[in-house]
Amino acid sequence: MSNNPPERPDDDDAQQPDLSELLRSILGGDSGNDQLASALEQMGVQDMNPQMMQMLQSQLQAMMSGPVDGAVNLELATDVARKTVSAAGDASVGAAATRDVEQVVQVANLWLDEVTDFPAIGPAKALSRAEWVDQTMPMWRQLVEPVAAGVNGAIEKAMGEQLRRLDPGDAEQLGLPAGINPAALMGQMQPMMARMSAGMFGAQVGQAVGALAGDLVSGSEVGLPLTDGVAMLPANVSEFADGLEVDAGEVNLYLAVREAARARLFAAVPWLGPALIAAVQSYAGDISIDTDGIERAVADADPSDPAAMQEALQGSLFSAEPSEAQQRALAHLETLLALVEGWVDVVTNEAAGKHLPHTTQLSEAVRRRRATGGPAERVFASLVGLELRPRRLRDAAQVFTQLEDALGQQSRDDAWKHPDFAPTADDLDDPQGYVRRRQSPDTESAAPDEVDAALEALLAQGTAELDAEREGKDTKDDGSGGAQGDE
Repeated sequence: MSNNPPERPDDDDAQQPDLSELLRSILGGDSGNDQLASALEQMGVQDMNPQMMQMLQSQLQAMMSGPVDGAVNLELATDVARKTVSAAGDASVGAAATRDVEQVVQVANLWLDEVTDFPAIGPAKALSRAEWVDQTMPMWRQLVEPVAAGVNGAIEKAMGEQLRRLDPGDAEQLGLPAGINPAALMGQMQPMMARMSAGMFGAQVGQAVGALAGDLVSGSEVGLPLTDGVAMLPANVSEFADGLEVDAGEVNLYLAVREAARARLFAAVPWLGPALIAAVQSYAGDISIDTDGIERAVADADPSDPAAMQEALQGSLFSAEPSEAQQRALAHLETLLALVEGWVDVVTNEAAGKHLPHTTQLSEAVRRRRATGGPAERVFASLVGLELRPRRLRDAAQVFTQLEDALGQQSRDDAWKHPDFAPTADDLDDPQGYVRRRQSPDTESAAPDEVDAALEALLAQGTAELDAEREGKDTKDDGSGGAQGDE
């Protein structure tokens, strides 16, 4: 905030705001903020002209509006995402495009009926980028909430430490009036800091989701059940088709088959979606926040410029080395993502390969796209420290292909019946071993007996050790009693 405010006419005096009332309107509640208001007043806020004050008030209210019970300002995130896609261009989906999507998905489902017993899910939806944002934002909030809580706590702590280190005589370092103890402001600033950090993270979520909305061709392309049923983004499908030497209609059909297959899988396997979400949340919940980096960013950034603060924090959120728990969660997530995309790959190629001449070329293009990730995915990775990539898609596809070759289509889909049946990361290394175990169910049924035997042996060992311990204690007590008698 400038210490040299612009000149203003004297008749503007009557329009100058009551800063205490302004803070109450922004922060909510009836508690007084007199000390904070006094600090802002002596920093020159009251000298801003009415237009600038209204702009400041609207910006702060936007950042601090929305629910206070979450670490992400969902309303702000949605608004930023919608503005992001609007700035890049986002036309509404017309009736003709909607009919086209419905027709290609109908054809896709007819083809899929020939290769899987998982039922079709409908009706199909044709979404604009903004509509995709609206429908997926609640799920994004659920995914990033653990990260946001950790980041917000670290930001709040870092800003608090900056204030607590200052003595009352050091107030001028922050541009505060002399005589005000910076630490004494913490109580009044706490609600504002919590809302501000939630707003900053909400803005980052909005930017990431807005970027993804401009890149993804379908509702669940990232491999997560972000939308219900089959959802296509016609504008993005057209842009994807422009980069291929394949007829646009064929590209539309192929992508529709993939999305319809993924929708069938998530609907038919009730444990799969929650398992994917839990893996993301498990990774995010144990994320290590780089508090030193955040503290340096807070110290160097201009506290009066939220945009500068947000930009400074973007590269300072996460520690470089993931924890062991994160590594396990990431390995599990990558395996699940690979299994989803591997199964979709196999089923799609079987369904579309009979009808589309460039199925192999399109499959390879999608594999490269998913394996490398685009700019939008990198934006999201910088936000949550996590890349949603099926790194072992080819290995997973090989498992399902070999399983179907050996035991048929039904056994391929039966692999999803229970999490314990699904291939593991080790199975991706040894597809034939997984197929052999599925070919010999007696081997799998014997596994519980082996577990029972191991548990019985463990209990027997524990009982023996307990008896020995008691016997030794009794012997020790007798010996100590004899010694006392001698004395």
